[in-house]
Amino acid sequence: MTERSKMPKKEFLVIPAIDLMEGKCVRLEQGDSSRKTQYGVDVAEVARDYERLGAKRLHVVDLDGAFSGTPQNLPAIAEIRRVTTMEIEVGGGVRDEDTARKLFDLGINYVVLGTKALEDPAFLRSMLEKYGDRVILGTDARNGYLSTRGWTKTLEVRAKDFLAALASDVKSLTVIYTDISRDGMFTSPNFEALEDLLIVPNIEVIASGGVGSLEDIRRLGTLNNGKLRGVIVGKALYDGRVSLADALAISLSV
Repeated sequence: MTERSKMPKKEFLVIPAIDLMEGKCVRLEQGDSSRKTQYGVDVAEVARDYERLGAKRLHVVDLDGAFSGTPQNLPAIAEIRRVTTMEIEVGGGVRDEDTARKLFDLGINYVVLGTKALEDPAFLRSMLEKYGDRVILGTDARNGYLSTRGWTKTLEVRAKDFLAALASDVKSLTVIYTDISRDGMFTSPNFEALEDLLIVPNIEVIASGGVGSLEDIRRLGTLNNGKLRGVIVGKALYDGRVSLADALAISLSV
C-alpha cells in the first residue's frame, strides 16, 4: 500500500458562493456583467443562513475588484466575516501581496489569486512560499484556455498545460477550476475537463460553474474515485434549483 493510499480521504466540500457588486449580492451569466441578476437580500444574512444550514466554507468574489484590479467590497466582506465563524475564501482583484494581507487581517482564511498569478507564475510561487495553503489559485478557462482580468482577456495557454508545468515545482496547491461557458447556466460542470485536471500531481481541484442539480453534485463527489476536493455552488442556490441542506447531505455520503 502506498503512502498516498493510506491517507484518509478528505471531506468533499460543498461551498456556497456570494458574488458582490457595489455591496450587493449578484450573479452573472458566463462572467458577463451585462447579464447580471441582482438579488435583493442582505449579504451578511445570506452568509449567516449558509452557516446555519451547515456550510463549513464560503466562497466570496468581489466582482468589482475582478474588473477593476483592486477590491471594492471590503466593507461587505468584513461584515460577512464579523457575523460568521465558517472558513471564508475571497477572490477578485487580489493582485499583490498587500491586498492579500488586508484580507488576512480581516480574518479571511484563504485568498484566491487569479489574474496576477496566471500572468506572473513567479508571484504565485512567492505567495505559496509565504502563505502556504492559505493561497488558492483561481483557474478560469474559456474553451480550455486560461482567462484573466475579470474574464475579459484570454491567454494562449491551456489550463491543463499551465497546471501541469506548475505542478513540477510546487509541493501542493488548491485550484478552483471555473468553466466560464457554463458559469451561471445550469448546464452541468465540465466533467471531462475536471477529469483531465485530476490526474495532475500535487494539485487539489475545486469545481466551479454549471451546477444545476443535486445529481451534478453527486457525480462530482465520485469523480475520479473521489479525488475532487469540492464544488462551488452559486446561482443554483439563489434560484432554488439546489437546496444547500440536501447538497451538504450528499457531500457527507460520497
